This record gives sequence, structure tokens and C-alpha cells, in this order.
Amino acid sequence: MSVRPIRLFGDPVLRAPSAPIEEIDDGVRALVQDLLDTVELPGRAGVAAPQIGVGLRAFSYNIDGDIGYVINPVLVETRGEPQAVGEGCLSVPGLWHDAIRYPWAKVVGIDLDGREIVLEGEGLLAQALQHETDHLDGMLYLSRLPADTRREAMRQVRESDWF
Repeated sequence: MSVRPIRLFGDPVLRAPSAPIEEIDDGVRALVQDLLDTVELPGRAGVAAPQIGVGLRAFSYNIDGDIGYVINPVLVETRGEPQAVGEGCLSVPGLWHDAIRYPWAKVVGIDLDGREIVLEGEGLLAQALQHETDHLDGMLYLSRLPADTRREAMRQVRESDWF
């Protein structure tokens, strides 16, 4: 299919909760392929459907060369003490701040054949699972920042050349 352009902060699709995928059809298959093509570019750990302009619950991931996708993912479990970890977002280019994330996470969803997919792990995978499911719930990582850091991040957004 194709690498799709990333929607940027301010685009309404990024703030709206995504609808569940009710039926696996050719459109969903094309969406998944576009998500996979788009996440394969260097420096990308994950891409959620809203980031490419589609308000459906699906995301792709690329963690240490392991590339995949999940349809209708649900963050079912987190473990450990939440901690500040450096994070950025393709939809908020050029910004990098410490977001509060759990060190371990588990997501359950389905694949294109309707079979259950379980993704769980720590470190970057845990962070990506939380980040991408946030996107599907209409939340950007900026909302996870402490208030003073969020104010600074919003100043950086306003002063950016892409906003």
C-alpha cells in the first residue's frame, strides 16, 4: 500500500476517541498495511490509525526490529511504579519530554484473521503500548506531562514552524 503522512497536533482526528473495528474487510486490510508501511521508517516505534487520519482502533509497532500491528487493542494491565521516561511523538515533531508511564504493560486485541493477539513487555515496548492506546483514546502524550512541563511543551508547540 503506502506510507501515509502523519497528522500533526491540532488535527481534530487526534483528539477524538477511535471507533472499534466491527468487520475485517478490504478497507481494514489496506489500513493495516498502511500502518505497517508507515511505521517501518527509521526512528518510529509506533503509529496509531488516527495519526494517519483514520479514526479506527488499530496501531502498528516497530520495537527493536519487531514490526507488527493490533486491531481493537485494549490496555488490560500495567505493572510497576509509574515513572518519568523520555518520550516524543510523530504528531508533535521536535519535542521530547519525560512522560509518566508504567514500566510494564499488556495489550490484547486481534489480527486480520480475528485471532487474539497479546502483546506484553517492559521498557520501550511497554511505553509504546501505552502511547499508542492513548492515541486511540484521543489523548496525546502531552497530557501525560507534569503541569509545568506541559506548559513549556505547549510554548514549544506554539513557537514551532509546523504549528
